[in-house]
Amino acid sequence: MTATGAGVASGTFTPRPGAAPLSRMIRAQAALETRMLLRNGEQLLLTVVIPTLLLVLFSAVDIVDTGSGKPVDFLAPGVLALAVMSTAFTGQAIATGFERRYGVLKRLAVSPLPRWALMTAKTCAVLVTEVLQTVLLTVIALALGWSPQGSPVPVLLLLVLGTAAFSGLGLLMAGTLKAEATLAAANLVFLLLLVGGGVIVPLDRFPAAAQSVLQFLPVSALSDGLRDVLQHGTGMPWTDLGILAVWAVLGLGAAAKFFRWE
Repeated sequence: MTATGAGVASGTFTPRPGAAPLSRMIRAQAALETRMLLRNGEQLLLTVVIPTLLLVLFSAVDIVDTGSGKPVDFLAPGVLALAVMSTAFTGQAIATGFERRYGVLKRLAVSPLPRWALMTAKTCAVLVTEVLQTVLLTVIALALGWSPQGSPVPVLLLLVLGTAAFSGLGLLMAGTLKAEATLAAANLVFLLLLVGGGVIVPLDRFPAAAQSVLQFLPVSALSDGLRDVLQHGTGMPWTDLGILAVWAVLGLGAAAKFFRWE
């Protein structure tokens, strides 16, 4: 081989050790996290099947008194809030809890991917899943006769803050409890908030004392805010946004402080 040929070969095939650019690592991890979410049967049950069945069933059958107007106009915003909770809180808590138990997080923590970038990738996967949920549920609700009102800007703000609030709470649970306890607690909280969070049953059906507490729950603030905008066409729901912002700060702050990787 000539000197020129050797130089070309050397320049072409010489290894370049080192980590990939951070943005590429986050994109790759986010894509992996998204595929894992969508391939998990339990996750699909929580994120797609249950919200869809609730929307179709309660819109078609007069089981719960949703007030004047079409039931779907009341139910669609609440089911969108439920979808956010199922993905950002329940699904993420369970998946992250078992990753922690099996040592996946411990191994990823010593990889070139920083810990904050791993959490960013998980958040991106949650957001991608929520976009798919929102599109699917919106199409189904429109087919059922839903007539959404209001501006998309407050809806987007509510969904983003709701995602942040539930993500913080989900990561806090996954990072402090054992995996089995996280599985039980996350599903229990999901069921309790489904019933008492204004998703299907209006909060004004509860006693006044219970309403004064339930209205400050994140799912109640999210569902009420979405309902005010999408059903009643109101402007920016500042109170609900404020409640979600407080939950987001508290949840993410506590998760960052108390999360255990092992």
